[in-house]
Amino acid sequence: MDLNIKAIVRVIGLLMILTAGCMMLPMLVGFYYGEIDSVKAFLAVIIPSFALGGSLIMVIKTPKGKLKNRDGYIIVALCWIFMSLIGALPFVIQGCIPSYADAFFETCSGFSTTGSTIIPDLTVIPQSMLFWRSFTHWVGGMGILVLAVALLPALGIGGQLIASNESPGPTFSKTTAKVSDMAKSLYLIYTVFTIVEIVLLMFGGMSLFDASVQTFGTVGTGGFSNYGDSIAHFHSPFCEWMITIFMIASGANFNLYYFAITKSIRTIWQDSEFRLYIYIITAFSLLIALDLVMTGTVTNISDSIRAGFFQVASIITTTGYATTDFDLWPTFCKMMLFALFFIGGCSSSTGGGIKVCRVLVLLKLIKRNITTKLHPNALYNIKVDGKIVDSEVIQGITSFTFLYIVCFFVVSLLISVDGFDLVTTLSAAGTCLGNIGPGFAKVGPVLNFAAFSDFSKWILSFTMIAGRLELFTLFMLFSRRFWNPYR
Repeated sequence: MDLNIKAIVRVIGLLMILTAGCMMLPMLVGFYYGEIDSVKAFLAVIIPSFALGGSLIMVIKTPKGKLKNRDGYIIVALCWIFMSLIGALPFVIQGCIPSYADAFFETCSGFSTTGSTIIPDLTVIPQSMLFWRSFTHWVGGMGILVLAVALLPALGIGGQLIASNESPGPTFSKTTAKVSDMAKSLYLIYTVFTIVEIVLLMFGGMSLFDASVQTFGTVGTGGFSNYGDSIAHFHSPFCEWMITIFMIASGANFNLYYFAITKSIRTIWQDSEFRLYIYIITAFSLLIALDLVMTGTVTNISDSIRAGFFQVASIITTTGYATTDFDLWPTFCKMMLFALFFIGGCSSSTGGGIKVCRVLVLLKLIKRNITTKLHPNALYNIKVDGKIVDSEVIQGITSFTFLYIVCFFVVSLLISVDGFDLVTTLSAAGTCLGNIGPGFAKVGPVLNFAAFSDFSKWILSFTMIAGRLELFTLFMLFSRRFWNPYR
């Protein structure tokens, strides 16, 4: 097999060091709260990870030649799996999640920014573990690999292939001349968002710990809270609106923010994907708010509007926070939310799902097919932001969408062996594939995935990773053509 093994091993070594480094912050939280068992659990993972990762980088010499497509795909897939395998260990060692299958599920849900959980009672989980659980959202949101790309030149490894294979969305636009500079720019914007939201939530009455945890889930569009009733725990309209705004901002294309800073703020609204994204959020939110009032579910108009915008933003950005048990909402509202399962955020955002960019192209493709049926001799090019979309890109978008739907039904079929009802099974598959978090029925916003078998948890864990990596990156490894050195 024609793989750059040295480069792959060195990147994995770097990711082990970065993952261990990320555990330093929750370990300090453990020190602050006097949680000695948690501190020991983190140290039991941090020390070996630093030692092994550092040894791999020191022993393996700088590889010659550039990374190839195969190298990029396998590095991305292996690194996300390794991060989850390592990240699950503190939960098991500390004992708060004794089952490794459960811990792996929870960690995959964290790094993939899904937000589905197997923990029935968060009050028994130490503060430092709750912090680590939510911090995985922040780390996985922008993608730890994007951060790694900023460091890869120091290892003698180019990072464009890795970044393009990891970044969620059909395209990955370079914002600066060097991809490492791009990674640093995006992480700077990402960090500014984080700091600003923490300050605003503290202004709204949250403690530093609560504000940090909710912010990690918001900016990373993950949805892990340190309270069982999620954002409803705070009973704060101000905090709900702040979180809504930051969820919407984090579900947009982060490259737009860089262009808004370096060029013009009008660049954001000039992007057709962003406009469709805002139109969908507005339309769905108002329709849900109207139905809530008309059915008497919510009597106050302002409350229904706030609930509509919050829950729509939470689902379309695949964050998964909740301010109420939307599983008790009217069927129309739940169908609207379920439709958002398959849309997701924008390309190059922290959100999951099919992505608004693909939906935009598919809508234009439908319009073109209708036009050509009426006018067979007409020439109709699909354009996005004034640029013609290449036929290969259109083919990739349609094939991805079909694969997404196939995966949804295959995963639903596999986990149906647990014998749950149809709504539970379908929403569990949809929410994990789209990296959303809560579903309906037995996996609704006030319940969890604890009742699923270990078999289903492993299936759903890899489904979350596959959804985060845009399916093809992970499924590529199961192709014989991928492993054939002569193709």
